[in-house]
Amino acid sequence: MSVLVYLVPIALLLGLSGLVAFLWSLRSGQYDDLEGAGWRILDDGDV
Repeated sequence: MSVLVYLVPIALLLGLSGLVAFLWSLRSGQYDDLEGAGWRILDDGDV
């Protein structure tokens, strides 16, 4: 039972840091152009 004293705060901290990272990626525009990345892979760049 005493292990929960350590595991619960660690789990909360990891969850909060994941949420902060996700919100940062939303605000920095990581998801603005989802289709463009797929087309850039197929582009040769020779033209």
